[in-house]
Amino acid sequence: HTLPWRKTKDPYRVLVSEMMLQQTQVSRVIPFYRAFLKKFPTPHALARAPLSDVLRAWSGLGYNRRARFLHEAAKAIGERHQGIVPCEYIELRKLPGVGDYTAKAVRTFAFDEPEVMLETNIRAVVIHECFPRGRSVRDERMAPILAAALECVESPRVWYAALMDYGTHLKETHGNATRKSKTYTKQSKFEGSLRQVRGAILRELLKAPQTEHALRALVPSPMLPGALAGLKSDKMISERGGRYRL
Repeated sequence: HTLPWRKTKDPYRVLVSEMMLQQTQVSRVIPFYRAFLKKFPTPHALARAPLSDVLRAWSGLGYNRRARFLHEAAKAIGERHQGIVPCEYIELRKLPGVGDYTAKAVRTFAFDEPEVMLETNIRAVVIHECFPRGRSVRDERMAPILAAALECVESPRVWYAALMDYGTHLKETHGNATRKSKTYTKQSKFEGSLRQVRGAILRELLKAPQTEHALRALVPSPMLPGALAGLKSDKMISERGGRYRL
């Protein structure tokens, strides 16, 4: 597939794409990715921007905590790495919001390093090809297969891109083999969820600070108090003078 993040080896752009792609469909990510990088083309540009601007650019993509993590990661890159995204796995893991898979994906797609990594499409391929009758297949059983394959691979970056595309094809033609994975969990519905309420609150606060009373009218949900508390705990919003704001 021709995807915008496959046209670059810039580790910052790869990091942005990986953060955006977490639990989000590729088709939804593409326009956000392009617009976000146009507004924040470097870690420095992102780090110096107010969080409200970052959330505004992210609004509509969902899982807004990722935007805060990316914002904090950009600050850390400036403070610890002179504005350059590190290559080392251990340093990538120290960045806010960067877990095991994201660190390995940055190393693979930006630096062409041979990391053993698993995500939904890669699992679909390994299960389809190697565990066709499997049930609750553990990642520990799949990882050695990928490690062995990587010994024969000239470019891990190209190899994993191909695996992911093959995984997408398999899901379209053979169904979702990742349901046979031990890690598989069905994504909860968005409609009526706490995530929906949190997103609605942030959209209102992007317009202007609001009291809780005003928010009750704008976001009528019994989950509002819990959503506000969670957003405060996640440092997405603050309260001053009885008004919530970004």
